[in-house]
Amino acid sequence: MIGRKNKRMIVVFLVPSLIFFVLIYLYPIIRTFIMSFFAVERVDQPVAEWTFNGFGNYLNLFATDLFTRSASNYITIWLVGGLAVMLLAMIFAVILTSGIRFKRFWRSIIYLPNIITAIALGTMWLQYVFKDEYGLFDQIVAFFGGKTPVLWLGPETAFWSFTIAFGFGMVGYIMLTFISGIEKIGVEYYEAASLEGANIFQKFFYITLPLIKGVIRSNIVIWTVSLGSGVFAWNMIFSPNNLTAPTAVPPVYMYDIVFGGRSSGLIQRDSGAGAAVGILMALMVVAVSLITTLITRQDDVEL
Repeated sequence: MIGRKNKRMIVVFLVPSLIFFVLIYLYPIIRTFIMSFFAVERVDQPVAEWTFNGFGNYLNLFATDLFTRSASNYITIWLVGGLAVMLLAMIFAVILTSGIRFKRFWRSIIYLPNIITAIALGTMWLQYVFKDEYGLFDQIVAFFGGKTPVLWLGPETAFWSFTIAFGFGMVGYIMLTFISGIEKIGVEYYEAASLEGANIFQKFFYITLPLIKGVIRSNIVIWTVSLGSGVFAWNMIFSPNNLTAPTAVPPVYMYDIVFGGRSSGLIQRDSGAGAAVGILMALMVVAVSLITTLITRQDDVEL
């Protein structure tokens, strides 16, 4: 039984946390959701001045070329970039858990981009990798006899350069999550498979992959959430002057439409529409979580 004194202590410690949770997390979410159905010019505009707009904000967004392009870019980064990041992270994780020497050193090297700020890492990509003539990629192209300089940040290639740079920074984090899942698998499974004559690929597809489906599911959600939060800074680095269609993404579009931002002369300020963008991004995270759970839970294997 919980004594009266203990109950009071629980209340004393729990109530402040609940208050902060409601004020900092729950209230902004509810306010943003409601705001997405109203015509609101400024975030601090009194509620009495809001004009009900129904689903008008959402309909107007999908009728706006720049937003639809940003949404298309966002989905492409999530799908193509996500597949590349997951594949590379999985390969690194399998190699580093296979008994390779100096594995701690290699883990640190691969994870290193995650401890560097996005601004510093993005500047390195712009100045030392994608730079015309003397950038790393141009040097590689020239080494194989290709024509240089290549406009890596031109209208036709800027999006893929942006995707490569952003995805590169996530490989190490996803890799560590895969490693933590693989290391929980008992060695006896692999030993038994070796006795049966299984090769390295058979061990991966019949032992490793089924036993880390939960980790894969978690990494997909992590990638989706990180894309929503991390892509903002990277977009600012690759498009510092204004929001351009080749690299436009919804978080930056939302910033510009709510606060005026860099494209205030091109985008009409509308906080209601910005709230609708935020709700759509949140729904994407929820949808991805539900879909990945439904796909993998039926045949999940417990360790």
